[in-house]
Amino acid sequence: MLVVRHGQSEWNALGRWQGQEDPPLTDLGRMQARVAAGRIGTVDLVVASDLQRAVETASIIAADLGVGPVVVEQGLRERHAGEWQGLTKDDIEQDWPGWLAERRRPPGFEATDPFTERITAALDNLAHVHAGAEILVVSHGGVIYLLEEHHGHAFERIPNLGGRHLTHHGPDRGITLGERMILVDDDELATLPQQL
Repeated sequence: MLVVRHGQSEWNALGRWQGQEDPPLTDLGRMQARVAAGRIGTVDLVVASDLQRAVETASIIAADLGVGPVVVEQGLRERHAGEWQGLTKDDIEQDWPGWLAERRRPPGFEATDPFTERITAALDNLAHVHAGAEILVVSHGGVIYLLEEHHGHAFERIPNLGGRHLTHHGPDRGITLGERMILVDDDELATLPQQL
């Protein structure tokens, strides 16, 4: 599997925490998806979180690859950010001073254990139902961070259309993480035709 973060959303562009809120992609996000499609290679299946920024990214990529329809999996949606959804870092710092630096979270923030169980169950199901398939999973930064943290990797920000390869060995044998992959270099997008 290759698990990638969706293209830029309207709230990414504004610096707002999204969590499970559902803003659409920007035009840049759509362009990122089109560029990424040319760099993914061959896949048997494209799966997306049910949030529209992931579904739209996956749909653009799947159409360009000639693979479809996109399989929508609610279990792969982003972590709920509680009271921080819709807020900018400045908003959070004003109302919860120091919490971001201390990696503290508000009461409504989805706890790690249920988030891990949800993501693990979704990936287990995909591996079971589509055993042996090469799968592109379009999901969210928080999902990738969770997988990396669970496998002992330190936090490192991942850009839109960045991802992580993984091999799922079955529910009893777990997951092996592969390399990170950045499918789109935002600097190069400025040089591409806008109609891309």
